[in-house]
Amino acid sequence: MTRSILDGYRVLDCSIAMAGPFAAQRLGDLGADVVKVEPVTGEWQRHAAAGGAQGNAINVSFLSLNRNKRSLAVDLKSAAGKQVLTRLVETADVFLQNYRPGVAERLGVDYPTLSAVNPRLIYVSMSGYGEDGPHRNLPGQDLLLQARSGAMLSTGRHGEPPQPAGQYLVDAVTASTAFEAVLAALLHRERTGEGQLVKVNMLDAITTLQMQELSVFTAGGIPQQRGSEPHAHVYIRAPYGTFKTADGFLALAMPDLPTLGRVIGEDRFLEMDSEVHGWTHRDELFRLTAERLLLRTTDEWLTALTEAGIWCGPVYDYQQLVDDPQIRHNGTFVEYDHPTEGRVKTPGFPYTFEKTPATVERGAPLVGEHTREILTEAGLTPDEITELLDDGTVAETRLEDAGRRSPAPDTRSAGVAPDIGVR
Repeated sequence: MTRSILDGYRVLDCSIAMAGPFAAQRLGDLGADVVKVEPVTGEWQRHAAAGGAQGNAINVSFLSLNRNKRSLAVDLKSAAGKQVLTRLVETADVFLQNYRPGVAERLGVDYPTLSAVNPRLIYVSMSGYGEDGPHRNLPGQDLLLQARSGAMLSTGRHGEPPQPAGQYLVDAVTASTAFEAVLAALLHRERTGEGQLVKVNMLDAITTLQMQELSVFTAGGIPQQRGSEPHAHVYIRAPYGTFKTADGFLALAMPDLPTLGRVIGEDRFLEMDSEVHGWTHRDELFRLTAERLLLRTTDEWLTALTEAGIWCGPVYDYQQLVDDPQIRHNGTFVEYDHPTEGRVKTPGFPYTFEKTPATVERGAPLVGEHTREILTEAGLTPDEITELLDDGTVAETRLEDAGRRSPAPDTRSAGVAPDIGVR
């Protein structure tokens, strides 16, 4: 069988919500053995169904972020629970957490403690704003960080409320950042044998994502200036954005103004210079373009604009995205059978490897579904595992019991928070 790139590496995923679990899932997709270490009542995301999609035994939020993982349900606030985790750290390659400030130290799972157990450990600490500093205790929730990042004021109309992205943008880019950091740290360890502490925070992730925009401001000295029309990006010349047509919408990006004028029948564009008037007449260009595009259907405009060499495209809903022939060709979505949720279809992998492809080996686990299996691998005897189960230090869920949902966790307990930003 083809070996995946990270086959043989073990990741202990002690994170919650989206950014941490998403990063760990990416590692699992590449073949790492990802052990999701969660409270005995289950990770917070199990009980917070995005969009109200509850699922059967596992809601879709959790399902989407925790494939290719095994679940160990353990009470890390107990002495026995800490000992269990220490046994796992001895043979782990990566430890990933996004606890609130001070929680890792209180639990005894901070970097100095765990690196003493395993000096080769890559320890990833994720936070909302940084490990210290004036904002360390602020809630690092996605929307709040989008707002603080400045990104919202690069789109829309002057004077109107800024519009956030329609995705969990900060969570997603933080997950990708952590994923990159783990791979880089593992490469360093392969070369030197050294483990290390890796810190990733959401504020820096969304800030550095705006490399071009912020450099235009800091190095070019050009401030963000929204106009009276809903321009899609303050640092790109007009017309640039989405426009209503006779039967829908289309997206239009940086057309040559005389060419656009000939296609849509707007004579005022014919004598304009795109690189001059595209900036100085931004609102007027948007308004005149919008008036003209109302006169024909989306398909008619897409045909005419494309034939003229103008960059344009349709505005999809999710069903149209799923049905897109390029998406189908790429195999962007994956389907697999889950023991409790049935046939599952979700986005797949953002990378392709000819020799070591990413795969779905298992769906998202039930709470503690693999507790007994993982502890056996760690060297615990059946009697020791039974004792831990009986005293509540660890928990397990069998597939035959999957229809019974576990109770919602106490969000005041260590390590449980409504988002990564609370840490």
